[in-house]
Amino acid sequence: MPNPSRPRAAVLTAAAVLLSSLVAGCGEDSRDEDLTAQKLRWKDCPAPAQSEGGGNAPSPLPDGDEWQCATMRAPLDWSEPDGDTIGVALIRARTSGPENRRIGSLLFNFGGPGGSGVTTLPAFGEDYATLRTRYDLVSFDPRGVGRSAGVRCENDQRLDAYFQQDMTPDDAAERRTLLDNTKEFNASCEKKSKKFLPHVRTTDAARDMDLMRQVLGDDELYYFGISYGTELGGVYAHLFPRNVGRAVFDAVVDPTLTPERSALGQAKGFQLALDNYAEDCASKTPDCPVGDTPRSVKDRIADLLKTLDGKPIPGVLPRELTQTAATNGIAQSLYSKDFWAYLTEGLDQAYDGDGRILMLLSDSMNGRNENGEYSNITAANVSVNCADDKPRYSVAQVERRLPEFRAASPLFGEFLAWGMVGCTDWAVPGAADHPDVSAAGSAPILVVGNTGDPATPYEGARKMAAALGEGVGVELTYEGQGHGAYDSGNRCVRAAVDGYLLNGKVPTAGTVCS
Repeated sequence: MPNPSRPRAAVLTAAAVLLSSLVAGCGEDSRDEDLTAQKLRWKDCPAPAQSEGGGNAPSPLPDGDEWQCATMRAPLDWSEPDGDTIGVALIRARTSGPENRRIGSLLFNFGGPGGSGVTTLPAFGEDYATLRTRYDLVSFDPRGVGRSAGVRCENDQRLDAYFQQDMTPDDAAERRTLLDNTKEFNASCEKKSKKFLPHVRTTDAARDMDLMRQVLGDDELYYFGISYGTELGGVYAHLFPRNVGRAVFDAVVDPTLTPERSALGQAKGFQLALDNYAEDCASKTPDCPVGDTPRSVKDRIADLLKTLDGKPIPGVLPRELTQTAATNGIAQSLYSKDFWAYLTEGLDQAYDGDGRILMLLSDSMNGRNENGEYSNITAANVSVNCADDKPRYSVAQVERRLPEFRAASPLFGEFLAWGMVGCTDWAVPGAADHPDVSAAGSAPILVVGNTGDPATPYEGARKMAAALGEGVGVELTYEGQGHGAYDSGNRCVRAAVDGYLLNGKVPTAGTVCS
């Protein structure tokens, strides 16, 4: 969580690979033709670039169909639509149903900001098999991400050091080191990606999506946004309310919050998830080696982190598991209840002096693979957040707020509070205190909140539904754990989402699924 002012996507598939241990380029060009008339050249997908996370080319779909990739050209600067262009990387799976039943293309954004849709959609493709019966499934690398004019900052070696630093400074010297490292990271982004930094705002990505809608041949946008993807979808609906077809927001960002209030909300959300984990683990005694009561589980975790602050243990050699890396790894494991077993095992090993599992979880959060190579998820995450968020926070402001953050979460509060200085020295001014998602005139948008969500707390769904406007936001509640609801497999949630996207049936506002 290097810059947690907006929620980040959890790259769960990458973590699973670590624990078990695409397109055409994005060069710029000038042109004078209408970009809405461009024809996409769909081809079999190559292996993703390292900036997208690396790995193998996507496997064929269960029915034998191949994933296809293409590059869409979009204006570098939407205020100069006839100027230079960038390439936006796309991936799709053609509908599995008959053509006369096809609705259009269903566009996915899985969150971040900074997550590669080109790599994520194939990883979760089977989860959306029902939706594929009437849609082409489509995702993309938003601008600044992967091969869509991907932002570059520090190299792999510097990132290793960056993620090892102490993110909860205890004295003036540690504060100075944190600020110097942050300033150096931000300066490297400006040096390597200066031309792109002013053009990676969420409003720019939303305009790309409307161009995408037209190039894909749809009169309306059909959309499935998850985590930050809900903020992107809300901004799209604000800019183009009459172009919204059927849209679903899952793991919903609260669009009314400043970065400070968002970070505080995340502290409360991760603490709630930790409380739920501790209760679950303690209920399985003697199979829970962490503690025999919820209180003892949390106390032992806190003791471990306090010890690591001064005395790291071996992690993924030659790196050590620091307090920062351990906190990051614990946070990653709380994104999904399926990962609680990894957290238990990782903590058990850490008590014996082995930090490998917690470090692998941290690496997954940060986009690092087992070869020591990083995707550009951190560079993109920081770049989008800092371009979007107007507030810039000083050390004095953070220190004044520390008591409230500690009260919200003894474990994550300080970590998230100090993350607020991440944009202080950013080269590009932020756009606004928070996004505008008011969308009068839009078709209904289904907003799904999860009561146990750590990264996008449940309250955000209600705030998003209200901000979209009367008759637009339709709230549905899932009483569950983890980040998001649809991928939990809950039948009630699946039925509601599928019923709306496939048949246009809007659930009753206030529906609760457990």
